[in-house]
Amino acid sequence: MDHDAIRAQFVDAHWATLVQRVDKAVMPIADELWSNEMLGWESYCEIKAADTNQKRMRVLHGVLHSGGNAVKSDFYSGLEKHASFLLRDLSTNPPTAVDPDAVAKSLDGYKMWIQREYEFVTEYNSLPGEHVLLSERYIQPLIIMRHREKKERTEELCFMGESFQQLISSENNAEKENNVLDALFSADSKGICPGAVILQGNSGKGKSVTAQKIMLDWASGSLSRENYDCVFHLKCKELNQISEEQSLVEILSINSNLTPDQILQILQMSPKRVLVLIDGFDELIVSFGDASNKLTANDVYKKAPPEASLTALLKGCLLPESFLLVTTRSTATDTLGGLLKKPQRFTEIIGFSEREVEEYFQKFFQDEELFRNAYESVKANETLFTACSSPVICWIICTVIRERFNDGTDVTSGLETTTSIYVDFVFTLLEHHCQGLSESVPTLLKSLGQLAERGMMERQVLFDEKSAKKTVSDPSGSPFLGKFLFKKRTRQETMFSFMHLSFQEFFTALYYISLDEKEFLSKLTERFHSHWQSYGVQYLDKNCPLKYGCPELHFLPVVQFLCGLCNKEVSDSLKETHNVSVPPSVQAQLEEWILFISSNRDYNLLPFVLLCLYELHEKDFVQKAVEAWQEMDMSWDSLNRTDCWALVYCLECCPKFRSLNLNFAAEELKMLQSVLCRTPELELTLQNLTDTHVTDLISALGEGKRLGELRLNSSGLSDESMKRILHALHKQKTVGGLQIAVKNITADTALILTDFIQNTEKWEEISLRVSAGCNDAESLCSSLRLFNTDGNLVLNVLRWCSSPQNVPSLSEIILQYPRSEMSSINLKNFLQAFHDINCLTEERAGFDQQVDSLLSHLSSVSGLNAINLSAPLLTEKWASRILFLIQSCKSLKGLSFNAGSWSSDDVTWLPGRLPEEGLRLLKESPKHPQCLDAVNPQTAALIRLSSLKNLTATRE
Repeated sequence: MDHDAIRAQFVDAHWATLVQRVDKAVMPIADELWSNEMLGWESYCEIKAADTNQKRMRVLHGVLHSGGNAVKSDFYSGLEKHASFLLRDLSTNPPTAVDPDAVAKSLDGYKMWIQREYEFVTEYNSLPGEHVLLSERYIQPLIIMRHREKKERTEELCFMGESFQQLISSENNAEKENNVLDALFSADSKGICPGAVILQGNSGKGKSVTAQKIMLDWASGSLSRENYDCVFHLKCKELNQISEEQSLVEILSINSNLTPDQILQILQMSPKRVLVLIDGFDELIVSFGDASNKLTANDVYKKAPPEASLTALLKGCLLPESFLLVTTRSTATDTLGGLLKKPQRFTEIIGFSEREVEEYFQKFFQDEELFRNAYESVKANETLFTACSSPVICWIICTVIRERFNDGTDVTSGLETTTSIYVDFVFTLLEHHCQGLSESVPTLLKSLGQLAERGMMERQVLFDEKSAKKTVSDPSGSPFLGKFLFKKRTRQETMFSFMHLSFQEFFTALYYISLDEKEFLSKLTERFHSHWQSYGVQYLDKNCPLKYGCPELHFLPVVQFLCGLCNKEVSDSLKETHNVSVPPSVQAQLEEWILFISSNRDYNLLPFVLLCLYELHEKDFVQKAVEAWQEMDMSWDSLNRTDCWALVYCLECCPKFRSLNLNFAAEELKMLQSVLCRTPELELTLQNLTDTHVTDLISALGEGKRLGELRLNSSGLSDESMKRILHALHKQKTVGGLQIAVKNITADTALILTDFIQNTEKWEEISLRVSAGCNDAESLCSSLRLFNTDGNLVLNVLRWCSSPQNVPSLSEIILQYPRSEMSSINLKNFLQAFHDINCLTEERAGFDQQVDSLLSHLSSVSGLNAINLSAPLLTEKWASRILFLIQSCKSLKGLSFNAGSWSSDDVTWLPGRLPEEGLRLLKESPKHPQCLDAVNPQTAALIRLSSLKNLTATRE
């Protein structure tokens, strides 16, 4: 290779660096090139007219490229004369030429390095050398692709449990089937793909681990689309440590195994296929000035203050064709939005829905039984399950449960309290997400508590910027607050909030325990008596001011957290770390109030008291409080999972409990089974019972109980399930009543029921009804009820009117006869006859035969003393049959007829008609003329026969 060619190769290999570093030498070199006739006048003027040296070098590049090796060699001579220091530097550290094979080799090595470095995660409590696979922890969170309205924010902050899960699952989420990068950079409805994406999320929502997963997916080739030749990861925590000027390629090399020169070659070869991932923008402690304006697209090798290089990258001054993904807490989103290049997209991590929480627990434990026990215990706690939308909360809970398991503790015995988990969460964020706080931790916690309390008193979860700053000096710097921008007419409105209302309630409780004892008790007393302040002072017990009060409804969760903070383990932890705890005298006041409510058996507050006892988690006191009840009636409303979980814990502390009256969903049977089994007196209302729950129900009932009522509201039980339930009732001491919703009332149903009533004397009432949604037409009747009254058995059979076009011929029949004669009626045949009548109308052939069949059943019932019939019309045929019954049933003491039918809701009565013909036949009947007392038929609602108790006809 000749002398010129060697020099030309050097210029080509180092050109990117030369553009950045030749600087002031460019014009002297251009002057010499022009004087040596290597540069034309027009090109020389264009170079001279450029406003920066980098632009002059770019113009010169075209001349060198067209002039060949001779011009490049002359340019090299100019470097020797005017930039000898630069030549020596480049000769000492010569970069390799931009060789695609060399770049590919560098990228392969980089990808292998990423796979090694990013395959594992170090958890908050990891000891040196401990790590877990990212694949064992990462679950893709829900990501929405838009800003939300104030109403949506408020609902998300306030909703709990199932309502909360339904809300976040219904959001406009990125498709989880796609890789997260594909979703974030996908084209919008107008076909525009963003060049920069903001990924916002509160502390602990999974922003950093999502960034790590993106890096690993790219390095391992798991992305569904190969849009990026290279992905760089900048961690803002690390950028804060840079104290000297560095070029962009040097900054990009910090978190990689690539050298700045290798990165430069990659950028030269694929400037349009590079993604830069900037994680934790809110953690940057640098100021963003105008220094970035001095950097241009090719200044990637130019040293500058790190904030200048980063700002130029964000604005698109450096690497303008690259893609940017920036994660940040909401408190810095507005600043980032103003810096970031266009077109940009806003996205937000909202965390885990129920499905992701379940997946996380399954991955964490990798043991089906342990996973299932852990997940179900968390799902039972409505507050904790809502908080599990935060992956950090999931990790804390799973870590606590695993520790209990490793210590040999029964995982199914219950989770830690909600308060203890929230305390762990606060400690975790304070330790790992609070770098660079402008105030001490105690000051921060107290100011947050003051803001939280004001929100509780004013019933608000969103705080405007001015009011937030009244108590929190730097709300944007707090990891416990979120910052949101909303449109308000022609301007923007900045609002702050806690992560969820439950955290606002927790910080209120935390604030109270930081107060001196007198002020703490004063605030509590005010909250317990605020609804009757005008006259309540005279009833205050000076020794126990909480005693006769009741917390405001919205303040109840704060009291729960206060009880949780009274727990010895939690209190000791707070005392050790932050020197705060609940004053003993205040704890005594709370406990005295709980005992007062228990001793007075205030059932309205019972579920709340159980939740307080669960949070307190002091076994001896819980036993003392629960023993004061002995009988618990919580049947007026269905208990949620959290209520059931608290009930189980409290009754485990008090094993000798006498009576329970509960209303709950059938899926809670497993949870409540141990408690129900050992309680001698039960009254239960079960919601949404299915055939799959029957085994759990039978196990819960056990044997030898005094069962007051058993109400089984279901989607429809099968005959087999009903048979099993009735068999279980055989084993009880007494059965007050049984109500079951079934799929159909069939001939087999009648046989099963007959067997039970003839072989069991301990029941008082049995009621069957076809469940809503089941095909009522296939059933022998819509409902069937049997009950005892004064030694008589009453049988009530009903067919609902499903529509005006489907009015039953015989809507209802009620029979009363001695219980001792219960075997005299064949229930199966009787129901079949009732069904057959309703399959026909009076005009249809065979109707009279079916009616006669039913009446023959009635005539054969020994001791039949009362009949009630309901049909749409009192026709002559029905009148004649009423007379037949009067004549043939000698024991009959009462008969009534109602014109009308019941609607399918079993509540609404649909009146029928009483034509004159039917009434006339009854009045003029020669069969018992001496006993007929007729009233004016135009106004009569009742016709009486002296030999009978009554014959009632309801007029239209």
